[in-house]
Amino acid sequence: MKLLVILLLTAGAAQASECPQAPDHSAAVDALIAQVQGAENQATAQKISNDMWAFWADAPDEAAQEILDRGMAKRSSWDLLGAREEFDRLVRYCPEYAEGYNQRAFVNFLRQDFAAALPDLNRAIELSPRHVAALSGRALTLIGLGRQAEAQDALAAALELNPWLPERSLYEPPPTKKVPGEKL
Repeated sequence: MKLLVILLLTAGAAQASECPQAPDHSAAVDALIAQVQGAENQATAQKISNDMWAFWADAPDEAAQEILDRGMAKRSSWDLLGAREEFDRLVRYCPEYAEGYNQRAFVNFLRQDFAAALPDLNRAIELSPRHVAALSGRALTLIGLGRQAEAQDALAAALELNPWLPERSLYEPPPTKKVPGEKL
């Protein structure tokens, strides 16, 4: 029995080690973030956001890309359990690829399993700190968990990168503190 457990753990580690490092698109994404921050309208901002997705959804290799694409297709057809299985597979295969976690979180969010979504969003952000979609997803997930103050902080961080996010309507700026004796 002990040998079987060791073999299974070794096989899992070997599978994860087969995934190459995710492409580093940070410079391109940073440039797109700068563009979206200066966008003059929603349509322009949406096109720039779509360009960001092309980089986030660029998997480390062909096998990972196939898993990601299958998962996204299943999610689009509302096969949420099938999609989650694909993203579980992707995370096992490529544990350093942020989009696997982000997509699995999105599926769990759609299932209203916010407690399952949050750790994946945190991991996606840890791997890709300027992943605007993961940041906004984290804000929405915190709202779903009833953690409003944290959600507002997360949404502020996302809006700092992309002020055109559709979720911007949910942002509530912190109240201005009145200094004693000062008129507002």
